[in-house]
Amino acid sequence: MTQQGVRWTADQVLALAPDAASRKAGSKLGAAGPWSEAGSSDEGTVWGLCKGSGSRPYQTVVDIADSAGPAYKCSCPSRKFPCKHALGLLLLWAGGDGAVPTGKAPDWAEQWIEDRKKRAREKRTAGGGGSASGSGDLEAARRRAERRAERVTAGATELEQRLADLLRGGLATAEREGYGLWEETAARMVDAQAPGLAARVRELGAVPGSGPGWPVRLLEECALLHLLDQGWLRRERLPEGLAATVRSRLGLPASADGPPVRDRWLVLAQYDTADVKLTTRRIWLHGADSARTCLLLSYGAAGRSPELALPVGLALEAEVAAYPGAGQLRAALGEQFAPPSPTAIRPPGVSTAQAAARYGEALRDDPWLDAVPVTLDRVVPVPDGDSWQLADADADEALPLTPAARSRPGLWRLVALSGGAPVKVFGECGHRGFTPLTAWPEGTGQAVTLC
Repeated sequence: MTQQGVRWTADQVLALAPDAASRKAGSKLGAAGPWSEAGSSDEGTVWGLCKGSGSRPYQTVVDIADSAGPAYKCSCPSRKFPCKHALGLLLLWAGGDGAVPTGKAPDWAEQWIEDRKKRAREKRTAGGGGSASGSGDLEAARRRAERRAERVTAGATELEQRLADLLRGGLATAEREGYGLWEETAARMVDAQAPGLAARVRELGAVPGSGPGWPVRLLEECALLHLLDQGWLRRERLPEGLAATVRSRLGLPASADGPPVRDRWLVLAQYDTADVKLTTRRIWLHGADSARTCLLLSYGAAGRSPELALPVGLALEAEVAAYPGAGQLRAALGEQFAPPSPTAIRPPGVSTAQAAARYGEALRDDPWLDAVPVTLDRVVPVPDGDSWQLADADADEALPLTPAARSRPGLWRLVALSGGAPVKVFGECGHRGFTPLTAWPEGTGQAVTLC
């Protein structure tokens, strides 16, 4: 939002919700009834007081122009970001019916705004002078990296032995031993400071109970795990790009050291995945000039959504820097020169056959890749027995939807959006099929989120 007249859509606001419950609760607060003293500024700040269950209303303020995506402050006790009050306030503002006029921020909102500006200035000036202990810090970091590499090597060697024991005893032993065997092995990989290996080992434990054909799937996963082990143990022989990919798959830390690319980035999709310890947010971007697609990752503790949030369908002018690794699309968001705003940018689409070929080509750089980002042009969702597929409107080709996609409400939104007509769909294409994340109907400009 660079000017007060530029509004988001309700879908773009609700795409920021951390979960379905927040989306539903926020929608109920998107009307003027519970709000008072609501206002906004041309600089991209929205504020208001929301009546709650107590005697004092909740003070809610949102900085839409923040360089890392919208920032929120609310006096409610919710641990979710954004909370339902922030979502409701943004929905009220997005309605554009005069309920959120332009004006001067109240003291409580102005204080939060000024504190944020002060912290931003301090962050920009911090770290410029260096210190006498710099060389000592680098040496200590080098020694820590060496010790960690030794532990990872020990863990990979132990895992190779366990895989060999499994194959020597036969895959049927995995079914008899149950999940406990793999959980113990995963714990050993955590001790070895190889979280990537631990995660893949845990996935092995679920394969024997995954239904008919599980021995084949277990063997495939064991082969990929063996390949990753060998990649680490023989990393000195690998090209640097592939060696960096191996380190990334093992879960070793890395910095975004690629040259910054300034572009107008379309926010293609945003969705969260969660486990008992961590919530991971994935945001896909497409560069209008560079034609690059990149992935932003952010994390939050269990039960809390990550802070980085960008509205799907808008574009922001910013710099991103790539992480190392052959075929890796992860990037870090750098300086933002303008807040997200509406755009006519659309990613170029490909056919379903080209999408499958693109995934096959990507496996050469990263054999452990589950899926690649792809935009399909002119496809129609059609039933295929008990499942669904995206049929190419201009060719006798189709891509099956993944089991996860078939169980999401977004499938029915896509079917309704299409109505039998071709649509442009962005999603992830891999060995399990295609997962649609965002769609654009032909002849209209608004993005519709499907995740």
